[in-house]
Amino acid sequence: MTLALLDARQWQQAVDLRSGRPSEAVSPLGGMVGDILARHPFPGDRDGGSNAWVTDTALDFVARYDPGFAFLAYAQQYYSSRYGALAPETRRKYVENAFAEAARFARESGMTTVLVGTGDLVPATTPIDLEDLDGLAVASNWCAHYAGLYDLSDRDRETLARHPHLERIVPRQEILDLFGGGPEDGGRLPDYMAVACRGGFFKGSSLRRLVMVPEPSAVIPVSQNLGPATSILDIRSRLLELLEAGNRVALALLEGVGCAEFQPPYTTCANGKDWFRYEPGDAQYLALSTGRHPIFEHNGGYRYYLDDGEHKPYPFSGYFKELPAGTIGEAYPGRSIAVGNRSMFMHVCTGCDVTCECFARNLYNQGLMSVIFRDDKMVR
Repeated sequence: MTLALLDARQWQQAVDLRSGRPSEAVSPLGGMVGDILARHPFPGDRDGGSNAWVTDTALDFVARYDPGFAFLAYAQQYYSSRYGALAPETRRKYVENAFAEAARFARESGMTTVLVGTGDLVPATTPIDLEDLDGLAVASNWCAHYAGLYDLSDRDRETLARHPHLERIVPRQEILDLFGGGPEDGGRLPDYMAVACRGGFFKGSSLRRLVMVPEPSAVIPVSQNLGPATSILDIRSRLLELLEAGNRVALALLEGVGCAEFQPPYTTCANGKDWFRYEPGDAQYLALSTGRHPIFEHNGGYRYYLDDGEHKPYPFSGYFKELPAGTIGEAYPGRSIAVGNRSMFMHVCTGCDVTCECFARNLYNQGLMSVIFRDDKMVR
């Protein structure tokens, strides 16, 4: 059983992560985790102290659990820019704060900290409405740049071909060919994938008004202390090499930060393949964590509602009905932690022994959630 601990300030409840039901199971790490959650209430996605919360909470886990690997996510500057009109000076201060918090973690933990920017943001200038199609258009609120298209009519194809704000329409077979998949890999792919132009976003892809959206970036910056990485898929193997050499290593993702704002010396790596570029979200996290493209299992155009139901497993894990395998935390044999202000992604995408994340939905702050995947390493 994998335990999750929910904390809503002065109230905590352990649940079975798979079923979501309350659990009385005892974990050797449970008391430590509960104490850490109680000491670090989450201030909110866009609160000025949100990135400091990541550092403070992660340092507490470092002091109590002594991990060899830490996976961190700093997202306050991403959420604040995505959903609010920021003055350039305010945006600059938020980005500087994210780098300062990552540097503070590195300094106080003593861990070699690799920084990765998830890509630039641009103004959300062009809402794209696909509601008048005869077929079905599916957009995810985790992904502004892609939408899935199903059961298109001839009229739909003509309309889409003339659409001024679509970069391209990609059929399923082209996606399979690009990523080396066979027919058996196409079950979760849409019939076609619609790709928005720069600054475009699909209406219905967010429950709040969007001010900025991912560019999306062909390349993303990676601090030079990682070593050479030509693709986002290489980051995982390079991190494991550093860990295998005996280094204590942290990976810190700086959400919504691309090459234009990246501060330390950096190299760049490809943020996708050919026309497909990741934007900050579950697919980008999974590509980095697993070292493979997850498009056949997780893409912005999948009809996730097919997996919903009264008995859907993993009710606290968003659209996921099973947890991805082959994550970096699963591959690393030493102790590992993940802490971030990106809800759900920390426990779903990292596979670390203990994860801690804000339990926020659509910017509503509902507290914290920590997941204990491994408690057997505590006695080593």
